[in-house]
Amino acid sequence: MTEVDGLQSVKPAESELLVVTGMSGAGRSTAANALEDHGWYVVENLPPLMLGTLTELVSRMPHSIPKLAVVIDVRSKELFQDIREALNNLRAAGVTYRVLFLDASDQTLVQRFESGRRPHPLQEDGRILDGIAAERDVVKELRDTADIIIDTTKLNVHALATAVTELFSEQGPIVLRLNVMSFGFKYGLPVDSNFVADVRFIPNPHWVPQLRPHTGQDADVRDFVLSALGTEEFLDRYVDALVPVIDGYRRENKHYATIAVGCTGGKHRSVAVTEELAKRLAKLPHVTVAAHHRDLGRE
Repeated sequence: MTEVDGLQSVKPAESELLVVTGMSGAGRSTAANALEDHGWYVVENLPPLMLGTLTELVSRMPHSIPKLAVVIDVRSKELFQDIREALNNLRAAGVTYRVLFLDASDQTLVQRFESGRRPHPLQEDGRILDGIAAERDVVKELRDTADIIIDTTKLNVHALATAVTELFSEQGPIVLRLNVMSFGFKYGLPVDSNFVADVRFIPNPHWVPQLRPHTGQDADVRDFVLSALGTEEFLDRYVDALVPVIDGYRRENKHYATIAVGCTGGKHRSVAVTEELAKRLAKLPHVTVAAHHRDLGRE
């Protein structure tokens, strides 16, 4: 084995390493509990520079600890430098790992800190929002390079635990999980989307009186949307365009992607197209697909 800055090349044959991090208040503890419930050995609040040492120890007994999740709390610029150095050392040593980053909107994080009656760890003498802004600045690079991002803004603890469960089975992470999500542009883009498709080119059922009260999950709206000029061609070409991306994700050891499909309000067109797109993607090999509707039911 070779040395890389004091870390031996230990590339475990069977152990899996997941680094869990993200914004304070975004649900790291909930995610850690869910992982533990599904057979992961979870280590919380590990100093980043000990990550290599722990990985080396676990690699010597992969059958005893086949799945290791390390929860790291990013609270200062100095600590972020330690995390970056630790991850770079793992990569240089040939250790396969993935980073799960938990995020949420500023408003949601403020509400969570206020309800818990505790300060943000970086707010010092300022407001909670000041602490959140400081933390976002520290973790920006880590978030940008994360393999999996979960936006917990609309998730309670049970929904977050379910999301983590869906991502990680007892045998390890799903080969490639696609989350196809409908949304309304007027409510903003999903922050965790990898791809965004705009289906506002399709005639809007909102302007058809008998269709307006229904949603894209109802047969009359679905038929109206899917039979519209250009919809079938769009679906065919979009799936074809995603095939090489999915293959590339698999080669790069990425296991999760969100495809967001948007219309004006997230009620009719995006919902119908999301359901159909999910069905088509589910036919691809080694892919698990789930359809979600972010804004369905909103006024």
